[in-house]
Amino acid sequence: MNSLAKLLEAALFASPRPIPGEELAALDPEASPAAVQAALEELREHYDVDGHGVALVAVGEGWQILTRPEYTEAIERAQMAVRPQRLSAAALETLAIIAYRQPIGRAEVAEIRGVDVGAIIKSLHERGLIDVVGRAEGLGRPLLYGTTAMFLEQFGLRHLEELPRVDELEIALRRSGLPAGHTAVETPPAAAAPAPEAADPDAVEPAPTA
Repeated sequence: MNSLAKLLEAALFASPRPIPGEELAALDPEASPAAVQAALEELREHYDVDGHGVALVAVGEGWQILTRPEYTEAIERAQMAVRPQRLSAAALETLAIIAYRQPIGRAEVAEIRGVDVGAIIKSLHERGLIDVVGRAEGLGRPLLYGTTAMFLEQFGLRHLEELPRVDELEIALRRSGLPAGHTAVETPPAAAAPAPEAADPDAVEPAPTA
């Protein structure tokens, strides 16, 4: 690999999140956007062709080094993977509605679910999975919600056009919260014992979909 590809590899390995292309380009001000893209392709080919256990993957609005899908089960079984806090069934259902109906207001989500969703929307917003994207034109101009770049990152999507079919979304949302079939590569400090799973703040009884 050339020196630019090695520099990008080091930055990607050290980062716990996907890094956008412009941030990678800032690592070497003398490198052109075309050179950065070529270095990323060289790095991706290096992992793919030489038989590595990791891959360079485009996630959300950036790039990230992730383990290959075939090793995910073994890593999770050994509890080496960082597990995000789980969403309740009610939160997953609400998130699915927002993902496919966005921009959408709280009242519309509540009408679809048949229950009040204020607390769940607040929690999804606090977790960075949804955000306010505008206001409706109706009475009181209620807030409209949509998914965020973090939503794309957590579910391994480059853009919303890659959302699975509606009947597949529940399966996708119930995965670990990382890109499908992958486990994030952590920078190797001293290993810590896995913390006990936190209580789910969204653990409310899910209602049947309207």
